Amino acid sequence: MTEKASTKGWVYVVVCEPEKEATFLGLHNKEKKIDFIPAFESKDAANDCFLSLPREKGKKYEIQAVHIEELYEDAEKNGFVVAMVDNDGKVIGDDQDD
Repeated sequence: MTEKASTKGWVYVVVCEPEKEATFLGLHNKEKKIDFIPAFESKDAANDCFLSLPREKGKKYEIQAVHIEELYEDAEKNGFVVAMVDNDGKVIGDDQDD
């Protein structure tokens, strides 16, 4: 059964060091020269894509649900955008209309 976070603005993200500093996993797109946080519509999609995401060796990572507004606020404060990503790691939408 697929867990979906679509219940009024919830998405799934990868959290780095959830028991310590707890930050969202941020990535950089060299082609577009943009920093982004990948967000997923379902926990299954996040889990499917997780192994293909670049991660730092020795750090703990966890999939967690977060409210999209909180994610947008945190991303903006830190110079990131939010990109909705599918289970194959392809961007299906973001918060910019470039």
